[in-house]
Amino acid sequence: MSLLSLANVQVAYGGIQAVKGISLHVDAGELVTLIGANGAGKSTTLKAISGLHHAGAGDIRYDGQDIRTLPSFEIARRGLVLVPEGRGVFPALTIEENLAMGAYSRTDRDGIAADIEEKFALFPRLKERAKQTAGTLSGGEQQMLAISRALMAKPKLLLLDEPSMGLAPIMVQKIFEVVKEVAKRGVTILLIEQNARLALSISHRGYVMDGGLITLEGESKSLLDDPKVREAYLGETA
Repeated sequence: MSLLSLANVQVAYGGIQAVKGISLHVDAGELVTLIGANGAGKSTTLKAISGLHHAGAGDIRYDGQDIRTLPSFEIARRGLVLVPEGRGVFPALTIEENLAMGAYSRTDRDGIAADIEEKFALFPRLKERAKQTAGTLSGGEQQMLAISRALMAKPKLLLLDEPSMGLAPIMVQKIFEVVKEVAKRGVTILLIEQNARLALSISHRGYVMDGGLITLEGESKSLLDDPKVREAYLGETA
């Protein structure tokens, strides 16, 4: 059974039908990517899954349960956690305080402390700046913090929205090394990423979204080899 499945999901806001009836699934243990041009409806899809946007129609099932009408905090409490585009860290709080906020629904104080140390091991740069406020960090450091904060909730399913946006190439490489490591540790991931080549190179399967619809799907390697994908998203011509 799929950990996450969408069937004919439609989302409208501001009078615009951003998602026009899409179906996809993510199985436990998979790293699945959703690629497409700006405005294709990718971020809206993740927001609908996580409860930040209301899906007007269709079926969203997570871990066997219908979550389409649940509030976002309840969805997060069940282990489905979003790292939003733009990071969304708390700028006036320290790195340590941001990480603690990620564990707001947990009561195991010793486990929380151990998990903070684990995130510092994953991102040593955060440990060096543990008492620094998040608003003073670079974009890459904020992305490290946003991912670490999400992992503090011990998610079963992690939604990543454009984790490499605006980052220097060396920082992109570090972020994606960690994404692969997180997946290796058993966290299921649905990834939206502007760097289609990089996203497809680390994922098991992929979906291509265009104009609010899924237009292609398949194993990531087959999508990397698809002439239409290569021309539209990898900058190559036949």
